[in-house]
Amino acid sequence: MHGGLGTGFEKAGFNIISANDIWEPAKKTYMANHKNVHYILKDITDLSSDELLENTNYKKEDVDVIIGGPPCQGFSTLGKRFIDDPRNKLFKEYVRIVNDIRPKCFVMENVSGILNMEKGNVLNNILDSFREIGYNVKCKLLNAAEYGVPQVRERAIFIGTRLDVDIGYPKKTHSLEDDSELKKALTLWDAIGDLPQSDNQDFDTYITEPNNEYQRLIRNNCTKLTNHKPSIYNDKAINMMRYIPMGKSAWDVQDKIPKKYMPTSGYGNTYARLNANEPGMTITRNFSCISSSRCIHPYLNRGLTAREAARIQSYSDNYQFLGSKTDIQIQIGNSVPPILAEKIAYKIKEMLTK
Repeated sequence: MHGGLGTGFEKAGFNIISANDIWEPAKKTYMANHKNVHYILKDITDLSSDELLENTNYKKEDVDVIIGGPPCQGFSTLGKRFIDDPRNKLFKEYVRIVNDIRPKCFVMENVSGILNMEKGNVLNNILDSFREIGYNVKCKLLNAAEYGVPQVRERAIFIGTRLDVDIGYPKKTHSLEDDSELKKALTLWDAIGDLPQSDNQDFDTYITEPNNEYQRLIRNNCTKLTNHKPSIYNDKAINMMRYIPMGKSAWDVQDKIPKKYMPTSGYGNTYARLNANEPGMTITRNFSCISSSRCIHPYLNRGLTAREAARIQSYSDNYQFLGSKTDIQIQIGNSVPPILAEKIAYKIKEMLTK
């Protein structure tokens, strides 16, 4: 159960009754932000659909939607072998839970690469697995930046239903091109420009007012700033970052960086500075690690803080992330942006209403 998916569905008016994960830090964060949800910390392989509904006062027939994001890494694509592949255990269990509870709809999120895996055979096997249990199912690639999230993030969104309705996806609201009918995609600075900015200071209060609609929405009347502590970098890294202009990487300007500060290895998108005037790049679990894909702050000589990454993912400032620094980075980096989830949720609501 994703924090981001669940948050978006709650914002759209859904009542989340039960959630599951095997990872303790995910549970702590989830329970801190969704206090009334029945949470089961357990391997989904050992989880029964009855357990999911225990102590919730709901029966299987009350469940409208199941949402989640099981990984689908199996590459065996010969007929039934896909569902039996041990790497697909979590996907198989997701299908089992959907089949046991028989919700009216389900939503499943996955990485964009799944669409082309094994020349499309993996995608076809996923679709077939749901059709075999009686669900009409579609999959579409959605880019979060086109739905009001200040980040280029493509995800495969599967929607299934056993109702006699057309499966719908949310309409784009923002454009990465110049489209006069849509709003311009939000930029990185639209998302984080009002946060106190420092190379090394840990701020817990705001020092300016929000200066756009997105910042007001994301602050959500929050008064205390959390998860905004910059990481510490060594002198070599700081000196190297000083030479990297906005939107460029160390490799683009290696003739200008003294050899003693240059990294010895990496790819074109590593040791790279974000552009304040464009949507953020896909947030991964390594957003504070400058040797990871483009994540150096547009103006300062550091990677992103957890709160900056959460803003780029569209989490409200009063959403608390708990656990170690690494735990928090994994939680934020692996999330579905809540604003994207909310727009999907409204579409599901429309299908249920019909």
